[in-house]
Amino acid sequence: MPEEKWYQDPEKATRAAVFAILLAGGALTWWLAGDQVNTMFALAVSGDVDGLAEYFRSFGAWAIVVSFVLDVLINAGSVFPSIFISTANGLIFGLPLGILISWLAETTGVVISFWLMRYLFRSTAEKMIAKSSMLMKIDDLSGRKGLQWMALARMLPYFPSGILTAIGAVSKISTRDYIIANLIGKFPSTALEVVIGHDLVNFQQHSERLAVLVTLVIIIFIAYKRFAAKKNKD
Repeated sequence: MPEEKWYQDPEKATRAAVFAILLAGGALTWWLAGDQVNTMFALAVSGDVDGLAEYFRSFGAWAIVVSFVLDVLINAGSVFPSIFISTANGLIFGLPLGILISWLAETTGVVISFWLMRYLFRSTAEKMIAKSSMLMKIDDLSGRKGLQWMALARMLPYFPSGILTAIGAVSKISTRDYIIANLIGKFPSTALEVVIGHDLVNFQQHSERLAVLVTLVIIIFIAYKRFAAKKNKD
């Protein structure tokens, strides 16, 4: 029986096509706005919130679009934290709009990352999880109650996004449930990150609210830790 070519395998052909599209899209983006993208990534990764906010403002009416796209890209990459973009969004657009932009952008980004990991980098994600017994237990739980678990886990502010995305990608959770879970879970965690970042920059005006929110984050982590420990015993 002759060996099947890669282009005769639908799954491999789809992966190759998606990979080619990503490369073409990246090359086109770099060609059209390479300097701008490089500057924004450098500011976002360095944590220069004031510099990032001013750079966004320089785009005028396009600031929302630029911030949204950058936030999506960083979350899709699942390598660098997007907390500094969330903070900048709160400073530039105000808390309500800043939260909305960050929430939708982060959710879009992690959904793209999930899809890429599931269809392109499944083996890499499995290796990440195999290194930790804790992650293996979480993976098993996410397979049985994917939507509920993922929504709860995404509610944790400042939790490494890439880990949850990798677990979701190799678990049995459906794409539909993953999207719903992230829309639900990302909203409270993103809102906390935007407000806390905003209040840290404006500490003198919002020190009392900041103290309350930091306390709330600590309580959330303690409650989640106890919940997870109880589930593991069950």
